This record gives sequence, C-alpha cells and structure tokens, in this order.
Amino acid sequence: MWPHLRTPRWLIPALFVGTVGACDAGTVPTTPDEVPTTTQVPTSEPTSPPRKATSPAMPEPTQPTQAGGPSAPAVQASNAFAFDLHRQLASKPGNLAYSPASISIALAMTFGGARGDTAAEMSKVMHFPAAKALHGGWATAVKRWQTPNDDYALATANRLFGEKTYAFEKAFLDATGASYGAPLDPRDFKNAPAAQRSFINGWVEKQTRKRIVDLIPAPAIDSETRLVLVNALYLKAEWQTQFQETATGDGDFFVDASKSIKAPMMNKTSAYRYAATDGAQLIEMPYKGGDLSMVVLLPDARDGLAALEKKLDATTLASWMGKMKHERVWLTLPKFEIDPTEAIDLADTLKAMGMTQAFDRANADFTGIANPPSPADRLFIGHVFHKAFVAVDEAGTEAAAATAVVMPRAGSAAPADPTRFQADHPFMFFIRDVKNDAILFVGRVSDPTAKA
Repeated sequence: MWPHLRTPRWLIPALFVGTVGACDAGTVPTTPDEVPTTTQVPTSEPTSPPRKATSPAMPEPTQPTQAGGPSAPAVQASNAFAFDLHRQLASKPGNLAYSPASISIALAMTFGGARGDTAAEMSKVMHFPAAKALHGGWATAVKRWQTPNDDYALATANRLFGEKTYAFEKAFLDATGASYGAPLDPRDFKNAPAAQRSFINGWVEKQTRKRIVDLIPAPAIDSETRLVLVNALYLKAEWQTQFQETATGDGDFFVDASKSIKAPMMNKTSAYRYAATDGAQLIEMPYKGGDLSMVVLLPDARDGLAALEKKLDATTLASWMGKMKHERVWLTLPKFEIDPTEAIDLADTLKAMGMTQAFDRANADFTGIANPPSPADRLFIGHVFHKAFVAVDEAGTEAAAATAVVMPRAGSAAPADPTRFQADHPFMFFIRDVKNDAILFVGRVSDPTAKA
C-alpha cells in the first residue's frame, strides 16, 4: 500500500496496553490453546447477588451530522488529558513520545463498563463527557480513520481479548462492537497465558506494521487475566513540501543552555503557518492532503522547555495556534528517532492523577463489563502499558500507536526576508488530525541523537 512512499526512518508508533484481571488467582499456565470461536458462559448458580450497576450502559454510536462535529467532545477530552498526562511524564528527562488518542480510546472502551465511583473517577481524570457524546464521538473518529485515503495512511483498530470461559455482559460487547469496531476474541488465559500474551503482542505488531513489538511484558498476562482491551493507531504521511536531503547537514543542537552536540539538521524555506508568542515559536508543517499536520513548539530559551511544559495545556495551545498566520519561514529541524526499548506502565501515573478505584481489586466496579456472582471474579485494571516510536526525516512521518487495558480476574504575501525558526534546542511536537483537531501523538525531543 502507498507504493510511492519509500521505507523511511521517520516513524511514530505508540502502543497502549491495559490489562484487566479477576480479583483472585486462577490456575497455573500449562499448554497453549487454539483460538476458540465463541465465549463459553459459566452455568453455575450464583453464590452471592450480583453487584448492582449504578450508571447506564454504553450507548449506540451516534451518526455524524457534520465534518468533525460529532467527534468534538471525545477529541476535546483526549486533548485535555494529553496535557495532564504530559505534566506527569515530563518529570523524567530525555526524549518522550506517546499517543493520547490511543490511550483515550482504550480507556473509553473500559469506561463503558465502569460504574459508580469507579466511573466518576475515570470521567474526571480522562475529562470524559457524557457517555453518549464520548462513545458516539469516538465512533465518528474511528470510522473516518478507518476509511482509506490516497494521500496518507491513517488507520486504527480495536480488539477485546477475553477469557473464553468468562461471562461478559452482552450490552457491553454489543456497544464496544458498535462504537469502536472492537470484536471479542476469546482466549485461554487460564491455561495458556504465555501463549495469549504472544498472540496479543503479535496482533499489535501486525496492526502497527511491526513498529511496536513485545508491548506486554511476561508478568502482566497470567492465569488471572480475564480481559485485555487494545487500541492500535498507525500513521504514515509525506510532508506537503519535503525537505531536500542535499540541504541536510550536521549542526549544533543545544541539549541545555551551554552544552551542544552535533546532529543532522534539515533545512527548508517555505510558507508555513507560524506564530511567536509568550516566550515560544510555533510552526505547523502540513502533510500531503492537508488533513494532518505536525506542530512544533520551540521555547525561545535554550533551556526553556521545562518551564513551557509546566504551563502548557490544551486551551493555551489552541489560543497560540489561533494566532498563527502564513509566513515565509526558514526552518531548521533535526532528524530524530525515538525508540524506547520497553513500554511504560501508566498505572501509577493514572493513580497519581486521581484514578485510584479502577486499580483497586477490592472496590473497582466494572460490573458493566462483567457481573459475576462471586466478588473474587469481578474485574479491576491491573496494568496500562504504553510504548511509542517516532522517527522524522526529509520525506515525512510514519507513526503507529497501540493501547491495551489488561484486566485481571497556503497563504498571504511573503516578506522579503524569511522568518527564522531554528529548532536547535529541546522542543515539543504534536501530530494532529486537522479535520477534528485531535492530537494523535505528542513528543518531546531533548536530544535528537538519542533514541530514548
């Protein structure tokens, strides 16, 4: 597909995995199992009354009324969450990349079965709107991202991997299927957890064109696992105006106020949307077709990124972008690749943000997903893994992201001289869907010669 795109070294895959498991231990893994075609529902009589659901089930997806309109509540929530999450992750030094859209979709699917205080905490931390607007909004976005486009590749896939002997609520399965296109794939977690981890990691690798491998570490999937909810997001796009390789050369990149390293710096003079505001410069580089773009946010001070990250939020970024105008810009941007060796588990980060009950095996309420008679069989979130790869060069951008929740049990006249945008010190970038303003990927480049 897209034969005109050469295999580049610019790529952004990200992967989010959440694990959901039962509240007590299951059996020890023994042998691999074949893929079943249906889920077996337990036939034993209840030993205790099911927990009462306290909020409505996930609604059917709404139909779009105008381009980008129906997805707005879900997208706005995801964008707001992106900056809350960034403030948590930014405390760790080095390069950074993640996909707020992927994380939000995976947790939105999980939220569809949350009830009571568990749902309330998730809604607050994730900025989720009312259920109908949330799930209907993502239904609209997912449908558009799954529609083939001649100018670029943008695709998403969702899947539920569930223990084949575990009884899931039909309303939840119907709703996630309708809104997110996420079918249930029954798996034998009880007897062959290692084989299932390998299968899920393989599915993720396939969806992300082999950019995300071994997302879920070995200890995360065991015989207690009952459900893994996964989102995968893939992007491959050429710049609308590409950089010339002959204009790329080694230059100084200042990793702090005084220390510099040599890095391959791309150069191009062209018309871009640009703004200078509040101690920073912004430039927007569109991809072919104009539906997608990368926004680079560069602090004026060489060591100013940390302070910028602390005050930045979705409203501020939107305000700054509202001031952007087309100008002739001399752009210098380093080639870079972000490729961490291991996924990060966002569980502790989400807890610190206020989402605690969802991870509490004694009090988590996901009875909208499954409502077994025994409290020991009810679900909680065990892990939320995320992994991203980003590489940018003269041709464009390729990106992939996946998220899984594991549950155990053109322009105005140009000025005479171009505006200078010289990204020779740490900066942030945002890859966005211009049509609905969704932030697909967020990243920070502290050292373009380092992969993590």
